[in-house]
Amino acid sequence: MHFGSERGGVLVRRTVVGGGGGSGVGSPSMSPLSRTTGMSDEDEGEWERDSPMLGRTGSSSVATVGAYRSGRDYYQRLNQLRGASKAIDALTPSLHEETGMAGATPMGDSHPVASPGLLSYDDGLEVEWGTSARIQPSPGSWTRRSIQSGLIKRWFAPRRVVHEERTLRIGGDSGAGQGYSGFGSSIKWWWIWHWIRRRRKGENAVCNTKYNMISFLPFVLYDQFKLFYNLFFLLIAMSQLVPALRVGMIWSYFGPLCFVLLISMSKEAVDEFHRAHRDREINDRLYTLLVPDEIDNDDGVVKIQIRAKNLRVGDVIEVEANERIPADLVLLRAYPSDGPGDSLFIRTDQLDGETDWKLRRAVHTTQMMDSEQSLLRCQDSVYAEAPRKEIYEFIGTYLKESGEKESLSLENTLWTNTVLASGKAIAMVVYVGHETRSMMNMSQPRSKIGKLDLELNFLSKLMFGLLLFLSFTLTALRGFYGQWWLYFFRYFLLLSYIIPISLRVNLDMAKIVYTYFMERDNGHMPGCIVRTTDLPEELGRVEYLLTDKTGTLTQNEMAFKKLHLGSVLFSRDSLADIRRYISQMFLAPDTPTSATGGGGRIGSLMNVGSTSGGHLRIQNHVREAVLGIALAHNVTPIEEAGARDYQAASPDEVALVKFAESVGVILRERTASSVILVTESGEELSYDVLYEFPFTSEAKRMGIIVQERDTKVVTLYVKGADTVMSGIVRFNDWLEEECGNLAREGLRTLVFGKRTLSVEELLVFEEQWKNARTQSHNRKEAMLAAQSSLERNLELIALTGVEDKLQPNVRETLEKLRHAGIRIWMLTGDKVETATCVAVSSRLAERSQGIFRITGITSRAEASRRLSVFKRNAKNDVLVVDGTSLQVYLDHFPEDFMEAASMAPAAVASRCSPTQKADVVRLLKSHTGKQVAAIGDGGNDVSMIQQANVGIGIPGKEGKQASLAADFSITTFSHLTRLFLWHGRNSYRRSARLAQFVMHRGLIISVIQMVFSALFFYAAISQYDSWILVGYATVFTMFPVFSLVLDHDVSESVALTYPELYRDLQKGRSLNLKTFLTWVFKSIYQGTAIMVLSVYFLQDDEFFTILHISAISFTALIITELLMVALEIHTWHWVMFAAEVCSLASYVAAIFLLSEVFDRSVIFRAGFLGKVVLVTLVSCLPVTIGKFLKRTFAPPAYSKVA
Repeated sequence: MHFGSERGGVLVRRTVVGGGGGSGVGSPSMSPLSRTTGMSDEDEGEWERDSPMLGRTGSSSVATVGAYRSGRDYYQRLNQLRGASKAIDALTPSLHEETGMAGATPMGDSHPVASPGLLSYDDGLEVEWGTSARIQPSPGSWTRRSIQSGLIKRWFAPRRVVHEERTLRIGGDSGAGQGYSGFGSSIKWWWIWHWIRRRRKGENAVCNTKYNMISFLPFVLYDQFKLFYNLFFLLIAMSQLVPALRVGMIWSYFGPLCFVLLISMSKEAVDEFHRAHRDREINDRLYTLLVPDEIDNDDGVVKIQIRAKNLRVGDVIEVEANERIPADLVLLRAYPSDGPGDSLFIRTDQLDGETDWKLRRAVHTTQMMDSEQSLLRCQDSVYAEAPRKEIYEFIGTYLKESGEKESLSLENTLWTNTVLASGKAIAMVVYVGHETRSMMNMSQPRSKIGKLDLELNFLSKLMFGLLLFLSFTLTALRGFYGQWWLYFFRYFLLLSYIIPISLRVNLDMAKIVYTYFMERDNGHMPGCIVRTTDLPEELGRVEYLLTDKTGTLTQNEMAFKKLHLGSVLFSRDSLADIRRYISQMFLAPDTPTSATGGGGRIGSLMNVGSTSGGHLRIQNHVREAVLGIALAHNVTPIEEAGARDYQAASPDEVALVKFAESVGVILRERTASSVILVTESGEELSYDVLYEFPFTSEAKRMGIIVQERDTKVVTLYVKGADTVMSGIVRFNDWLEEECGNLAREGLRTLVFGKRTLSVEELLVFEEQWKNARTQSHNRKEAMLAAQSSLERNLELIALTGVEDKLQPNVRETLEKLRHAGIRIWMLTGDKVETATCVAVSSRLAERSQGIFRITGITSRAEASRRLSVFKRNAKNDVLVVDGTSLQVYLDHFPEDFMEAASMAPAAVASRCSPTQKADVVRLLKSHTGKQVAAIGDGGNDVSMIQQANVGIGIPGKEGKQASLAADFSITTFSHLTRLFLWHGRNSYRRSARLAQFVMHRGLIISVIQMVFSALFFYAAISQYDSWILVGYATVFTMFPVFSLVLDHDVSESVALTYPELYRDLQKGRSLNLKTFLTWVFKSIYQGTAIMVLSVYFLQDDEFFTILHISAISFTALIITELLMVALEIHTWHWVMFAAEVCSLASYVAAIFLLSEVFDRSVIFRAGFLGKVVLVTLVSCLPVTIGKFLKRTFAPPAYSKVA
C-alpha cells in the first residue's frame, strides 16, 4: 500500500495493492486528504498551495502528488461549472488556461504526456484523463446518464460486500529513483472525485436507520395500513368521498384517522431521529490516519484526522486509550501505558457480552521496527482470510518482503465496537462496513407481538363480523328492494363505531404509562429498563421461565474452595497449611523446616502418616500443584490507582491466581514471552513462555509451554474440563469420583496436568507448529493436531474447585414464582453435577421431588427408552438432561420430549449451547402455546432471550449484551418477583379493562344508532351530529376510561404475599371470548334501553323532535359511560376523580358552545333532566345489580385476600 499525505501544500493519493476499497484486488483508492473531516465548501475554497505541483509514480501502481497555486480560484470556477454536465467535459481545458495547469501523467510514466490514460478506482469509477475530464463507470456500477452531454454521473455508489480474502501491502516505495512530473491532471480528477464522493456515505459508515427523506412517508404509511384497524377506517373515510355513501361530515372520519396516524408516525419519526443521531455520533468520530511524509522528513510521518465512516481497507490508523475501534484491524504496533511491551487490553462487552478485558498482541515483525516511518515505508504484506462471522477466530499471515511468514491469529486483531482499554495502538484496517465481524453478527431481532394484541385482533374480527351482521339485519328488515345495497353500505358506515379507532392509541399510551411505572420503581427495582414498550402486559401471563445459571442465579464471582491432590484434600480453611508447605519447599528463612510441621489438622486432612517420606511427598505435590496454578493461565497483573489487581478472560483464572498469591506464590509479571513469580521469601522464579494454547469452547482446555530460566527445563502445563483431561492424563482411580463429589457441592472443577518435554520432542513440535500456523486452509485443525501430539500421558497434579455463590434472595424468588404457577427451567453450559447441585441449593428442585437424569445418550433407541421411563412419573420428578442427550431429542423426538418435559415441575439442561437454548424456547412455545420468558446475563443467552415471548436481561459480570438485547432489563434475579407479580399483574388487568371499556363505548353508540334507524322507518341517517360524535370519542369519555390505567384490584403487599393470585391471570380470564360477549350483551341492553326510553318519554311531548331525542339519549349515554367507569374502579386516585369531573364539565360546556346541536331552553328544564335520570337508571341499574350478585355468589380470588 502506498500512502499519501497533506503536508507543505501537497495532495497525495495512496494506492492499496490487493485490497483497495474492500474489493480484494489491486485497485487505487482515494486520497486520505479527500476523506479528512471538517471540510466545508468554504474551507475547501480557502485552501491555497504555494508549493509546485508534483506527480509521483510507483512501480506496481501509481500515487500522484499534486498541488495548485490558486485553489480558491480553481474551486470557485468549478462551482460555476457544476450546474451543467456539459461544463464538466470542458472543465480541464478552461481551468488549465486560467491556472496555467497543463500536461498529464499516465500510469507508469514519470514525465508529462498528452496522451490519455485510464485510472481505475476502488468504488467502480474510472477517470479518463488527458485532454478532458470524463468520468466513466466500471462494469457493474450503477449510473445515471446525462441527457445533454452523455456524461455519466455516479451520484450514489452501491454498497458492495465482497466476501473475499485479501492481501494488503503494508508500505509503499520510498520515492528513490522515482520521477516527479510537473503540472498534470491529478488535481482535476481529485476535485471531480471529491465533488461526487461527498454525495454518498463512506464504506465504513454505520447505518441503523430504516428510512431516508424520500422513503419515510410511504414506508411508514404502508406499515400503518397493514394493521386491520387503520385499513378499516381508511376505507370508511374514503367512502365519505362518495356522495351517495356520505353519512356525516368528511372531517369527522378523516380527523380521527389522521390523528391516530400522526401519533404513530411521530413516534416512528422520533425513533428514526435517535437512530440517525447515534449513527452520526459513531460515523463522525475522528481518528488519526498515518501517512509517510514525502516532502519534509523531520519526523517521517504525517497524521491526518479522518472520520470513522471514511476509513478504507489498508489504512493505517492510530487508536488511543478508551477509543472505540472503528473497523476490524490488525494490531501492528502496541504502546502499553505501563511501559515497554507488545500487548494491550481491549474491552469486548459490546461485542461478545463479556466484561473481562482481553489481551491483544502486536505483530512481532512490525513491533520490532525502529519507527513508524519504517513501518509505513516497508514492502511487507498482510494476508487476511475472507470475512466471516466467527469472532473468536482469525486466520491471517504476515508476509515479509524477503518471503518469510509470520502467522496471525485472534490475538493480533482488534474487532469493531471493542474499546482499547489502555495504551495506544497502531493498526491496519482489514475489514470495513458490512464485512466487519460486528456487522456480520448483527441480526434484526424477531418482531414480538404480545398475546393480548393477538386476542384483541381476534376480537376485532368478531366485531367486524358483528358489524356485517347488524348491517345485514337492518337491510333485511327494510327489505331487498330498490337500491338495497346502497342502504347496506350506509348502515355499515353508520354502525362502524363498533370497531373503535381509538383502541390502538389508548393501549399504546397505556403501555407508556406502564413503562414509566416500572422504570420509576427505584425503591424496589433500581436500574430497571424497559426496552420494548409493546410487551408490559405479557409479564402478567408467564407460565414458563427459562433461566441461565452463571451470573443469573449465581453471582459469577468465583472464590477458591478446594484443592485435591489425589490422596490429599485441602479446603479453604487449610490455606495456612498450604502456605507452610510452600514456605518449606522454598526454604523461607522465617519458617521452620521440621518434617512434622503442620500440626494434627494437616494430618487429618491428608490422611497420611507423619513420616518424613510422606511429608516430603506431600510437599512436592503441593509445590507442583501451586506452580501449575500460578503458571497455566492468561492473567495479567495491573496497577490501578496504586492498587494491585488482575485481568483475565475468565473469573475462574483470577480466583485461582489469587489463591496462589494467598499461599505465597505471587504473580509479579505476565507477558507474551515471560512469567515471573515471587515467593514470600523474596525468591524470584522466572520462566520463558515458549508456546501458549488458548482456551476454546471446542478444545475445553488451555495449555502453556514454559522454560525455567535457571534450569532450562521445558514443561507443558495443561488445565481444562474433566471430560477432556481424563483422556490425556495418566491412569488414575480418583479423578472421576472426586470431580463428581466437588460438583455435587456446587463447585466448578478444573483439572491440571503437566509433562516435562525433551529437546527432541520440542524440536519436532516446533516444526509441526510452524507449518500448521502458516497454513491458509484448515489451519485450526492442523494447529490442534500439533497441540494434541504433546498432550498425552500427562501427570495429574491437581483438581481445583471454585464456588460461584447464589444471587441474593434467589431461593425466595424461585419459591414465589413456583407458587405463582410458573414452571422454571435452568439452561446452563456447566456440568450436570454442578447444575443439579445449584438446582437443589436454590430450591429450583424441592427436596421432596425426585431427580431423573438423562445423560450420555447418543442413540435414538436409548433416548426413546429413557423418555418412556421418565413419563411414568413426570409430574413428580425434576428432569435433568445433558447437552448430548438434548441434541438427540431435538433432532429425533422434539414433540415427545417437550410433551414429557412440560409436565415436569422443573427441568435442568446442562452442557447446553446457545443454539440449543434458543431451540428449547422455540419448541416450548410451539408445543404448549404458553407464554415463555427467558432471563440471562451473557452473550450466550441472547438467542434464547430474543426467541422468548418475554426476554429479560441482567447486566452482570459477563457484560451488557443480554441486557441490551432483552425486552426488559433488571439488575438482579430477585426483581422478577415484583416484575411479574406486581407490574405484570397490573399491566395485564389494566389493559384488559381498558380495552373492554373502549369496545363497550363503540358498541353502545352503534346499538343506539341501530335502534334509532329501526324505529324511524330504517332511515340510513346519523342519529348524532358529527361534532358530538367526535367529542364522544375524545373529551367526553376518553379521560375517565384511560384513567383506569391507575387502578389496581389488590394492594402491593397482597400481590407479593399471595403469589397464587397470579394463576388466575395465566388463564386469561380478564379478556377472553366470554368477557367479550358479556360486554356485548351489556352494550346491547344499555343501548336499546337508552334509545327506546328516550323515544318513549318524548313521544307525547310537545318537544318530540329528532334534535331533542338526540339530546336526551346522548346525555344519558355520557352519564352512563361515566357511571360504568366509576363502578368498575377498585382503588380511587385523585386523577380518576378529576377525569370524571372534567369530562362532565366538558360536556356541559359543549351544550353552551354547540347551540345548533343542543336546545338549551329545553335541556335545562326540570322535566328534561328527570327523564335523563330515569333513562340512565334503567340502563345502569340492572347491570350494576348483576355485577353485585356475581361478586356475592362467585367472588374472584383476589376478593378473598384483599
